[in-house]
Amino acid sequence: MGAETLRPKHAWREGMSRSNLYRAAQSGRYERIARGIYRPADAPAADWDWIEAATRRRDATICLTSALAFHDLTDAIPDALDVAIPRGARIPATEAAINWHLFAKDTFTLGRADIAVPRTAQRIGIYSPERCIADAFRLRGDLGYELGRDALREWLRRGGRPADLMEIASRLPRAEGPILHALDILA
Repeated sequence: MGAETLRPKHAWREGMSRSNLYRAAQSGRYERIARGIYRPADAPAADWDWIEAATRRRDATICLTSALAFHDLTDAIPDALDVAIPRGARIPATEAAINWHLFAKDTFTLGRADIAVPRTAQRIGIYSPERCIADAFRLRGDLGYELGRDALREWLRRGGRPADLMEIASRLPRAEGPILHALDILA
């Protein structure tokens, strides 16, 4: 957690008690982002959904449509932030519009990188374009076939290498066959 985000249980790190933090929020010196998450009012504007996800779960990883949009591989605008956590983890209660997805523990870190939450000191995970495309194909029943196909087309147009995509897809269930089929059609 970056120094810009403060939770009541860590208020002592900033030299204040919980009640001092609550008073600072009431007076306008801190903004309440969500239950138990505060930020200085003069901090740069940032995406509160990303901040809440990163604060609630250290292993939160932006995935699916949200990650494809971040990588500019889709025109779809998600109505909620898609965030993956390892299967078996407790899904946190959040105020932000977050769709929590449970991904298998053994493939959870596949294609995962940490990035800075824009305009903050916090970090959050995000999946690579190749992982996002593979996930879109393997979850096509829920997401629709067009999402993966259109992202694959744009990724190839930008010079994406099918071998890189297939290396990831071969390690995920239900991804390799549909991607091979789509590559044959698009080639």
